[in-house]
Amino acid sequence: MTSFAPFSRFLCVGASAAVLALSACSLGSAQDNPAGQYTIERVTFVMRHGIRPPTKAPAIPEGYAADPWPEWPVDIGLLTPRGAQGVGLLGAADRARYVEAGLLPGSGCPPTGAITAEASWKQRAYKTGESYVAQFVPGCSIAVTHPAVEEGDILFHPPTLGKNSFDGHLAYSQALGLAPAGGIAAEVAQDADLVALLQNVLNCCAPPRCQEDGARAGCTLPDLPTALVEKKHDRPDLIGPLDIGSTASQTFLLEYLEGMPMDKVGWGRVTRDQIETLLRFHPIKFHYENGSDYVNATAAGPLMRRIVETLNAGSDGPRFALFFGHDTNLADLRALLDIDWKVESYPTGDVPPGGALGFELLRDGAGKHYVRAFFRAQTMDQLRNQVPLTGAEQPFRQEITIPGCTGPADAPVLCPLDRFEAIVAAKLAAGDVGTKAANTDG
Repeated sequence: MTSFAPFSRFLCVGASAAVLALSACSLGSAQDNPAGQYTIERVTFVMRHGIRPPTKAPAIPEGYAADPWPEWPVDIGLLTPRGAQGVGLLGAADRARYVEAGLLPGSGCPPTGAITAEASWKQRAYKTGESYVAQFVPGCSIAVTHPAVEEGDILFHPPTLGKNSFDGHLAYSQALGLAPAGGIAAEVAQDADLVALLQNVLNCCAPPRCQEDGARAGCTLPDLPTALVEKKHDRPDLIGPLDIGSTASQTFLLEYLEGMPMDKVGWGRVTRDQIETLLRFHPIKFHYENGSDYVNATAAGPLMRRIVETLNAGSDGPRFALFFGHDTNLADLRALLDIDWKVESYPTGDVPPGGALGFELLRDGAGKHYVRAFFRAQTMDQLRNQVPLTGAEQPFRQEITIPGCTGPADAPVLCPLDRFEAIVAAKLAAGDVGTKAANTDG
């Protein structure tokens, strides 16, 4: 994986705003790219929504936490004003990057159709899109389209999941194979330090919770059983301390990012560095619920196909195709492509609020096209402190090597477009095989 280089590597010189809107400029200095041949033509990304409260009240079921959860300025699951502001900072930073790279005009609006924006039906997703676009192309009328209800949300909530055509047993069997030697019990054992730390913050458990979860009277969080539960027509569920830890740690993170005083964050029983430690729960849950080939091919399929279509759209396609969804969508894409990233202050593969997995289409001097994958996000403290992402204070960006794809000698992170398409097609076939099997079984 390659770290983000300074904007000066993407500078276009002597181009008017109109030309910048319609054409791209060469990437790389003579030293970084000796032939100077790569031209960026198109960008597409999938971005997680900004800061929100928990999606349920209480954040985790009664009995796991000893104290009431703090109040939020908006209802459950909605984008907060502070979340919208943080997303806007990313929009402004991305704008600066792509103005310098020549894909956006320095002033005025891009041509009609140059930017498309689609979002999940959830308010936090489409309001994130609106907040981002308002700073990415200020003063321009770019609509963020979204379905009115979940049933129409094909990209972000694939309709196959939860339906008879989805083989929940295959998903469950593959997920079990992701566990270390010794199974889920071994996973719990190797994460015992995390569970113990979470116990100190939650002060679990209320007596009814112990009985309901099949634990001894007077239990604490480490006493609760962990299991992977098969669902007939959906992805499996991870239950127990690892599941509780994923939701609770995300809640503490969101409290911190929202700028709550530290005596409110985790009831004052967790430090900023401990939040960073507890966030390891989040990718663990995604590992089992999203990580199997069948699940991620089915769940990420609609978005991944749209991304490939966008990259192949030619001169009639949008310069930017922006998608605003959820961490689950990015976790599915990550597992599908078998890629990773590591944002400063987050665990490997975790998706911060506002984090985006993107793909840039580049063309060399001979007309051959390449895909460059990247992950872009704010650090925890950039977002908590609402730091303007200008000058030396840039968002995190990491370029990602796609397994099975080798680029040119001078730019190995690039993946030839035809090879990228072949890799995606092969991985999506796993979902097709499972669906055919489920249909055959009746």
